Amino acid sequence: MRVGPHHREGAYMDKLARNEVVELERMLRERQLALRGEIRATLLRSEHEHHKDLAGTVSDIGDESVANVLADLDIAAVDRDVGELQEIDNALLRLRWNAYGACVDCGEDIGHARLRAQPAAVRCIACQERRERGYASLQTPSL
Repeated sequence: MRVGPHHREGAYMDKLARNEVVELERMLRERQLALRGEIRATLLRSEHEHHKDLAGTVSDIGDESVANVLADLDIAAVDRDVGELQEIDNALLRLRWNAYGACVDCGEDIGHARLRAQPAAVRCIACQERRERGYASLQTPSL
């Protein structure tokens, strides 16, 4: 679904009370700040640990393997956090464009309870469940 300044599909924000919109935006912005801090801290820690490795503190193959696994975990955590940050940025854009709260698949309201649980949600519960069932069947090996 293309969302832009003139897009009003669903226009769910008209159905949300102003205090609900304010609450959801606050939740999105708080999570956005937290994620930026987590990403920054992980990258700084990773950079610091990389410098220790270059200085020769890894004494054997086992230590090197553990260091590599920890570095991979840091990269995976940053990737996950960056993905969530992009979802939040997109939700904030939808808020600004008055397209927040409309399901990208069916156009129906996502629902306040779902948005409180997952403020960056782009699908209503029914469409999200349908999507997850579809992906689950794609990942199930068949003979």
